Amino acid sequence: MQISVSFRNVDPSDHLKGYAENRMARFKKYMEEPIEVHLVLSIQKFRHTADVTVSANGFKIKAQEETGDLYSAIDMVLDKIEKQIKRHREKVKEHKPEGNIKSQPEVKKSREDGETEEDTPQIVKTETVLAKPMDAEEASLQLKMSNNEFLVFTNSKTRLINVLYRRKDGNFGLIEPTS
Repeated sequence: MQISVSFRNVDPSDHLKGYAENRMARFKKYMEEPIEVHLVLSIQKFRHTADVTVSANGFKIKAQEETGDLYSAIDMVLDKIEKQIKRHREKVKEHKPEGNIKSQPEVKKSREDGETEEDTPQIVKTETVLAKPMDAEEASLQLKMSNNEFLVFTNSKTRLINVLYRRKDGNFGLIEPTS
């Protein structure tokens, strides 16, 4: 688990950092590695703010709390994050697939022949994406919770790269390679 603690308008304190890291260690029992936690502690006049972002297995959870004390802000924001993580875990458990992934309809692409060189689209941007292992139901849940148009993942049953994409009608399409 990677934890980073940043201080804004606050003198860095090893005691505050250690307190926050000890409190965040309990996230390990709810989530699988790799986990990245970013905590930002700030003070503006009498407002003590704690912002937390947790990233793990392709999803992000964010929370913020303001109180009169940094320690209570840390406690409150981490409690809020823990509730969100538990809720996410329950959703993932509820959406596990009942049948085989092969029973889902295949998505096939068709291509027109006779395209000229000028009509062929050019690659103008390349992105590198980490394909995390998960099943199709978990991938659809993560795509549903995100604003992305597609999700690249490694199918945990077939060990092949799959792409889940958002269709214009609001449903999802799944692209599976054949061997």
